[in-house]
Amino acid sequence: MLFDSLEFLLFLPAVILLYWIIPHKFRWLLLLAASYFFYGSWKAEFLVLIMYSTIVDYIAAIQIDKAVSQFKKKAWLIVSLCSNFGVLFIFKYFNFFIGSRSFFQKFEGAHPKVEWLTSFLEYGIPVGISFYTFQTVAYTIDVYQGKVKPERNIGKFALFVSYFPQLVAGPIERFSKLHHQIFKKHTLDYDKLQKGFRLILYGMFIKMVIADNIAPIIDPVFDNPLLYSQGDNTISLLLFSIQIYADFHGYSLIAIGVAKLMGVNLMDNFRTPYFAFSIKDFWSRWHISLSNWFRDYLYIPLGGNKVSYLRWVANILIVFIVSGIWHGANFTFIIWGAIHGLMYLSEQMVVRAKILELKGAFLKGLGFIKTLIVINLAWLFFRSDSVAKAYLSICKMFGAEPTNETYLSIRDVEHAKSHEAIEGILAGGSFEAKTLVFNSIYLIPLLFLIGMELLIQQKRFDGVVDKFPFWLRWIIYGLLIYFVMAMSGADFYQFIYFQF
Repeated sequence: MLFDSLEFLLFLPAVILLYWIIPHKFRWLLLLAASYFFYGSWKAEFLVLIMYSTIVDYIAAIQIDKAVSQFKKKAWLIVSLCSNFGVLFIFKYFNFFIGSRSFFQKFEGAHPKVEWLTSFLEYGIPVGISFYTFQTVAYTIDVYQGKVKPERNIGKFALFVSYFPQLVAGPIERFSKLHHQIFKKHTLDYDKLQKGFRLILYGMFIKMVIADNIAPIIDPVFDNPLLYSQGDNTISLLLFSIQIYADFHGYSLIAIGVAKLMGVNLMDNFRTPYFAFSIKDFWSRWHISLSNWFRDYLYIPLGGNKVSYLRWVANILIVFIVSGIWHGANFTFIIWGAIHGLMYLSEQMVVRAKILELKGAFLKGLGFIKTLIVINLAWLFFRSDSVAKAYLSICKMFGAEPTNETYLSIRDVEHAKSHEAIEGILAGGSFEAKTLVFNSIYLIPLLFLIGMELLIQQKRFDGVVDKFPFWLRWIIYGLLIYFVMAMSGADFYQFIYFQF
């Protein structure tokens, strides 16, 4: 059930209406049922995993709180970490580490005990597993560190884990911030309802009009970069940069808006990241909840910056590479994370050495351009199906001639799927060149988005629009509704971050 689907547009009003009609003491039960229905709408089998994670962390947190000795507390924490990351590893990373699913299938006859695993993996990656895993792990660690007390009602804890507005793609909320809001007795607040609908409308516009119209334009280019010119490959990369921003930012705004309709304030996950002046600045604006999670639960436990210089360098690289792996089991994501890590380190080395400070419009402008170039080059690996395809895209963009030997070598190392059309062209076969086709009418909503983002800066759409005159607000609402009704993409595309 996608946020921009007809099913969700029927589901949401029913939930919101019932939420405000029924007595407060029953609201959490409604939300729990709605959240499980929402998650089960993808595949009912996935409910087993989220229930398993819920039960394990519910028990572990209570046992940690009850334990007197540090040994028992740590033992239960390890149980939680191993259980959660074990399930995540099996479903998301198992095939990556063994090369391919066929590895296990070779042994099915001799070892029938593994048949259940290979058949289970056919279900694919459970939607949002990385998000709710990180959220429950953070809860258990916070209980272990004495920051929060465990929830004793398993049903209420299950709602914290599965709260549907932010279940499948964040933001990754902390127990201390989200839990009390869900169970607080809310009164109907017109201002929150108004802001919620604003955010949903703007999020739908960004997702359905911007992201969903870009997807079919650039997908063929990334599937076979050799068929397109240098310019088309470069434009496709820039368009993907817009697509992923619009896709994820649109989702985040819808999630925040939906929660606000029920009186809950979710954290901002975006603050105009493409206006950043450095990689450090970028990560303080992009996917903020994930950045905070890695800072608090990986970087600081590793020692942060209170260690030797070499340890600090290692800590930074570990965090960024793990961040890449979190996004997906592919060498492309590892390289994407490594690029960000190396750029972050190079910037911090300059700052530490006091070689250059980004003061003044000119230097800030250079920092902005440099950051945007690095981010876009890194997106190339993020978007490519394999490092081998990324190699082809890089060659096309920079006017180099890719070789069949290099392509096949990279493909074999990463165990990427073969691509007959690409391999045929590299082997000297004939092909028909294609041209990127983009309807210029979509420049209108794109320019509208850029204009709004320039106005918003590090604030949020609902807060900025709230200060506009009444007549201007309704002109903006009218434009957004028109864009969504008249210019939405012909096909529904799943939010990119749902796969993580």
